[in-house]
Amino acid sequence: MTSAAIVAVDVGGTKIRAGCVIDGVLDHLLQVPTPARAGSSAILDSIAEVVRGVIRDTEESLGAGMVHRWRVGIGSAGVIDPESGTVVSATDSLVGWAGTQVSAGLNDRLGLETRVVNDVHAHALGESCAGAARGSRSSLLVAAGTGIGGGFITGGRLLTGRNSAAGHIGHLPVAAAQGLPCPCGSEGHVEAIASGPAVLGAYRQNGGSAEVSSTRELTEVAHSGDVIANEVFAQAGAALGSVLGGLANVLSPDVIVIGGGLAGSGELWWRPLRQAFDRELIPAVSGLALRQAQLGQDAALIGAASLWSDEMTRTLTSKEPQ
Repeated sequence: MTSAAIVAVDVGGTKIRAGCVIDGVLDHLLQVPTPARAGSSAILDSIAEVVRGVIRDTEESLGAGMVHRWRVGIGSAGVIDPESGTVVSATDSLVGWAGTQVSAGLNDRLGLETRVVNDVHAHALGESCAGAARGSRSSLLVAAGTGIGGGFITGGRLLTGRNSAAGHIGHLPVAAAQGLPCPCGSEGHVEAIASGPAVLGAYRQNGGSAEVSSTRELTEVAHSGDVIANEVFAQAGAALGSVLGGLANVLSPDVIVIGGGLAGSGELWWRPLRQAFDRELIPAVSGLALRQAQLGQDAALIGAASLWSDEMTRTLTSKEPQ
């Protein structure tokens, strides 16, 4: 008999994705659109819907009675207090999400215990457990996409910091972004020059002629030889690399893992990033590894499931012989 299973959920601005994790294996994936404009109750209802669907599909596959204990782990957009399972703050991409008591709301809907962290923090946990940082004592995960976020893991524990706000790498200052407005309302932050929207904006502002709507499309343009596209990717990579070098000097992790859409841009982004990173390093941390994330969108699910790893261990080790 399978003792315990986790429904892992990734809540984003456009979709809610979930799957079952049993014995470290992710399976029975389901996805529904996020009712982002409909308010927190509608979002919680959709999460509950997809959790029920994963449980149903898993139990149909394994057979009745194979799972007798379910838990829910969630990685969600927004600043999340993992102790209370509450959204401390969130952007307008999820209307009414700030202040939502996620754990309590899902317990009311499902009768299942729920643990919640920020989605980028969940990515960091996933890459630490089973991805590019597996086996390391400490790691820094950097997600470079629509925004720039991060998660620092040390001794198997996630650093959440005061107000659960640790990891806002995008709001570190960098000289190359001086005078540029940041989405947070300030200026000069690395997100203002190195995020996906910033790269697209810089391409257009510098006279880029190709019609592109995503960094993936702009990557193709750059690889075709477009000079301006190559310049803005190099500028973004160098700015982020400089910031990461400074963070490496402060945190000295075993490895830095980089994911998100920009990490798929190839050497036109990675080369200037590595060069700027290496220039910033003090001798004591030279040679620190930069690795590309391995798990893609599954990282958040695996990380969300790992929120219950202590419970799973206690359950399995204390299980009476059958």
